[in-house]
Amino acid sequence: MSTITCVGIDVSKGRSTVAAMRPGGEVVMTPREVLHTAAGLAELVKDLSVLGGELRIVMEYTGAYYLPIARALCVGGFFVSVVHAKLVHDFGNNSIRRGKTDKKDAVKIANYGLANWLSLPQFHSEDAIRQQLKILNRQRSNYGKIKIALKNNLIALLDQTFPGVKNLFASYPRELNGHEKWIDFALTYWHRDCVSGISFARFVGSYSRWCKRMGYYFREEKAAALYNAAVTSVPVLGCDEVTKLIITQAAAQLNAVIDTQFSVQAEMDNLASQLTEYDTVMAMFGVGKILGAQLIAEIGDVTRFHSKRALTAFAGLDSPPFQSGTYEAKERKISKRGSPHLRRTLFNIAAIIAQRQPADNEVYKFLDRKRSEGKHYFVYMTAAANKFLRIYYGKVKASIQDANINSMNIATPSSSPEPTPAA
Repeated sequence: MSTITCVGIDVSKGRSTVAAMRPGGEVVMTPREVLHTAAGLAELVKDLSVLGGELRIVMEYTGAYYLPIARALCVGGFFVSVVHAKLVHDFGNNSIRRGKTDKKDAVKIANYGLANWLSLPQFHSEDAIRQQLKILNRQRSNYGKIKIALKNNLIALLDQTFPGVKNLFASYPRELNGHEKWIDFALTYWHRDCVSGISFARFVGSYSRWCKRMGYYFREEKAAALYNAAVTSVPVLGCDEVTKLIITQAAAQLNAVIDTQFSVQAEMDNLASQLTEYDTVMAMFGVGKILGAQLIAEIGDVTRFHSKRALTAFAGLDSPPFQSGTYEAKERKISKRGSPHLRRTLFNIAAIIAQRQPADNEVYKFLDRKRSEGKHYFVYMTAAANKFLRIYYGKVKASIQDANINSMNIATPSSSPEPTPAA
């Protein structure tokens, strides 16, 4: 039987600490620092190649810092396993004096790998499209937070120049570019005096030309409501160049973020459309181009999950059992140990299904049954999200497997028998 060696790597930004252990506490490689440079990683691959025996390398998920060293070692032909940091943290805490250094952590990770040798999951690097899609989705989420902050800022400013004007518009983003009418309106009519300072007839004409130029629908009733609000409102800031600069800059910044987020969403849909499961995902009720791309980005390759339970655990929608002695909890909370981005997307899909109420949809039937049982809103919405995710797993995995089979059949066509020559 060959000797087994586990290499533990404590990953940091730009560098890592590496230690190699064998059963019985034998130290094969004392903890040392490795830089995430081409020369540093090449030297590490060379040093690990001479250890001999069966070798496995274990490291923790640490943002994107682990990817350079994990990929370099995979290319070097090693078995690499990337595990959740919580698993390593809870392993071997049998000391009262808890010291923490990178060297101690590297040894601890190596010992964790030895203790869980047979169950270590092998790391598989995502393809470029899925990786880019996930990064774009995180960027879209960040831009969304900035957009909310800038919206609140613009509303607060308008309350000092044109109080209540935002309430006169429905906040529906345009399909063309994601803009909202009240934001574009604030760029031109940034103060109530811009409206009330002219006659009603002149404002109607000005507003009509503005709607035509910007591509918005014009209604004279809306113009009358805006003029009446301008006449009756009491501004705090005066109608001068400084106030104009404050409002128009705030509105322009908000539109710039909206434009950026809109372009990111368009690119996400373009990337997602290149994947095998795109048509299957888009055919599911409650999923559009935006939510569909987010789903594909956060779940990744669904075939890497061995079961539906593994996927629901990845999303943090599983409810772990809680039992002690004669007590067993009947109602359990979800773990929330998975991706919050995926849970948010699933909740949005469940909200669409609850709003549209498709009678023949399996997710809605399940949601409605839980709701009729008197369950709390968050309980039946979470249950619906869980149900949707399980259906997603079955449909998408089947579509990918069918596509793989078809591609294999095309690559290796069956040979037809040669025709019998005529007598």
